[in-house]
Amino acid sequence: MVIPTFVRAGIVRTSDYSVYGDGKQSRCFGYVGDIVGALIKLMDHKDAVGNVFNIGSNEEISILQLAQRVKDLTQSESEIVFVPYDEAYEEGFEDMPRRIPDITKIHNLVGFQPQMSLDGILETVIDYQSGRRSASASD
Repeated sequence: MVIPTFVRAGIVRTSDYSVYGDGKQSRCFGYVGDIVGALIKLMDHKDAVGNVFNIGSNEEISILQLAQRVKDLTQSESEIVFVPYDEAYEEGFEDMPRRIPDITKIHNLVGFQPQMSLDGILETVIDYQSGRRSASASD
């Protein structure tokens, strides 16, 4: 939910970009169209039965970099605010510093490779949330 949350902060401009911790934690964001396409390929492949696959993108970005990129793309004047974990979560919360799916297995079986870049995802979400494009127009 971080992308829509950041985009809303950029478009509405009534809230800041809340970055938890130091923002150095990294993530990869997959486009729903890519994920659905991969699932369909897996459903149609007999060798996928009983196996577990990672599906996603391997385009890594830190949460701080993501906030800054959305801020730049939306030309927002909202501030990036760091929120300590102990203010946002219960005691004992631990965040994973890196989440990057290994998509080798699904690539080898059905040829899956993400098609939509992170910038494409961001532009699609920005266009949708700003009313410039319907959800189906991006497919």
